[in-house]
Amino acid sequence: MLVDDHPLFVRGLELLLPASTQGRARIVGSTGDAAAAAALVRRSAPDLALVDLHMPAPGGIRAIAAIRRTTPRVRVVAISGLDEIDLMAQAMRAGADGYLPKSSEPEELLPPLLAVLNGWAVLPPRLLTALLRPGHPGPPPTASLDGEERRLLQLIAKGHRTVDIAEELHLSERTVKRMTASLLRKLRVSSRTEAAALAGTAGLM
Repeated sequence: MLVDDHPLFVRGLELLLPASTQGRARIVGSTGDAAAAAALVRRSAPDLALVDLHMPAPGGIRAIAAIRRTTPRVRVVAISGLDEIDLMAQAMRAGADGYLPKSSEPEELLPPLLAVLNGWAVLPPRLLTALLRPGHPGPPPTASLDGEERRLLQLIAKGHRTVDIAEELHLSERTVKRMTASLLRKLRVSSRTEAAALAGTAGLM
């Protein structure tokens, strides 16, 4: 699904993405209205939504947050034609699973999109550095985790869904959600994506 208000960009991807990926990826729907994005994603049930950050109100950030609330299993990748670290970071905190520049060639899109579908976060190095807040005083947040919290963080970093984690740990989904919320607070992050980035930096993968 493509959420973008530039018709030429949308049409270009509709034509070029299937051809450059040998049919492995295609656009199943699109909208230039950020307010309609969540409803369209829910109806069309795509594997992944590409959301332009620069859209008329309510804007790409709020579209990402709405998609995450209504269809949490759909992976979301933010896209932008501008290199704005603050806006990228806002997108990740709203629930995006990755970021790609709109300048990417169609044939360059498939590997990162497949990585996102496989549970990975795709981030520019500068954005990763900003999210991890280098130079923050004191030991890394992961240093204070107990064994159960480390196991939960590893499963989150591998892209496991709540239902999968519940089955792996022999717990209820409600308990896993509570534990995840507590873990995010302890790590001082606002999303599972940021937690996964911390896990990779701490060598917990």
